[in-house]
Amino acid sequence: MIPLLKKRRSIRLFQDRKVEKEKIYQIMQAALLAPSSKDNNPWKFIIVEDRETLIKLSEAKEHGSNLLVKAPLAIVVLADPSHSDVWIEDSSIATTLIILEAQQLGLGSCWIQLRRRYHASREDSEIYLRNLLGIPKSLNILCMVAIGYPDETKPEKTIPEQKFNDIFLNRYNQKYNF
Repeated sequence: MIPLLKKRRSIRLFQDRKVEKEKIYQIMQAALLAPSSKDNNPWKFIIVEDRETLIKLSEAKEHGSNLLVKAPLAIVVLADPSHSDVWIEDSSIATTLIILEAQQLGLGSCWIQLRRRYHASREDSEIYLRNLLGIPKSLNILCMVAIGYPDETKPEKTIPEQKFNDIFLNRYNQKYNF
């Protein structure tokens, strides 16, 4: 797992290459196997491959969604808050597994936050997506994940030694010595 986590970086440039259905299936299996509070699984997902829709999704917020113009795939992560009062946490775990499975499959990805974000017109990003994708008001929108074959390389992540100072034993400010 550590080597996978070190390699995983936010990818914003993608090759002009479709993601195979088998890989999408594997990614969605990872999402559906995510743990959730009381095993309520409040999430729902919209897989978007249509180029016109991806271009419209790229306008979902003022900054940070424009990478979808060239992405071959986006997954919109939704949740039903009536199924879980911790839908944000539950859906975030599922989204993380989407990102990690994409990495495992040789794909790049980037989380695009939507909750509490705004479209360039100052319209709420969630309202913009609801109208675009026909999402009912009973569901909340967390994020989108852009996925595709990377067209950029980034160095592996490293952990600065001082970050280990943020780990404590038994109580805050009691350093854990590895």
